[in-house]
Amino acid sequence: MKRSGLFWIFLAPVLMWLFLLIVLPHLDLLILSFRVGKSWSLENYGNFFLEPIYWLTFVRTAAYSIITTFLTLVVSLPVAFYITKLSRPGVRGFLMVLLLLPFWVSELVRVYGWMILLRESGVINYFLLQLGLVERPIEMLYNDATMIMGLVYTSMLFMVVPLVSVMESLDDSLVEAAYDLGASKSCIWRTIIIPHCKPGITSGAIVVFMLVLGNYLTPNLMGGKNSLWFTEQIYNQFIASFNWNQGAAFGFLLLLLSSGIIWVGLKISGQRLGEVAS
Repeated sequence: MKRSGLFWIFLAPVLMWLFLLIVLPHLDLLILSFRVGKSWSLENYGNFFLEPIYWLTFVRTAAYSIITTFLTLVVSLPVAFYITKLSRPGVRGFLMVLLLLPFWVSELVRVYGWMILLRESGVINYFLLQLGLVERPIEMLYNDATMIMGLVYTSMLFMVVPLVSVMESLDDSLVEAAYDLGASKSCIWRTIIIPHCKPGITSGAIVVFMLVLGNYLTPNLMGGKNSLWFTEQIYNQFIASFNWNQGAAFGFLLLLLSSGIIWVGLKISGQRLGEVAS
């Protein structure tokens, strides 16, 4: 009984935090999304399908979020493998600090750093002009490729950390035995490393996908006006148009989209959310 009482004493602040800061605001927004004036209606959700700009941006955001998550995984796998298996034990901590270091500052500062490097009067164009490689500055900003690069950069850490944690438990003798038996590097990755890292890949992919899907700063600053992102549509409804009902509906549509894609991903990988979270 004493242990049970202590358990609820420590659990109560967590439950209050979840209810007051997550559950209650979402319930309020859900109610707002079904209100039109003083009546209940599905009009706010219907407007999403009536305006092509809304659902096209919705599909575009989902597609680019999946692409960004895949590219983040491709970049993070060799980085995590090098840290855990190839680097010396004394250097691993230093390499992790180097990964964490950019995240000690705001995302806004990091994005502006990339903009300083890539803009027409930026550092890269300056050296290209000085070396005579180009005759005039190249516009590297405000396109989809730059936006995706920025999204990969801002979310890479959240893929590397779970991959490092699962790769540390990989027995080195398995890789060495496969290599001694003549297996190619691609075969070792495909049959040993990636299957072993499946829990880390799934958990990292979920976190990265959710962060990218709900990102606002990077697509808006690095993508420009042509790189529409659905969070910008939500922002415009709440702040620019003061239409909280429509903004709430868009927010819950984005929540349904992310939940559906994560569910499909878990089904494809054959894992459950509880296994990945643990």
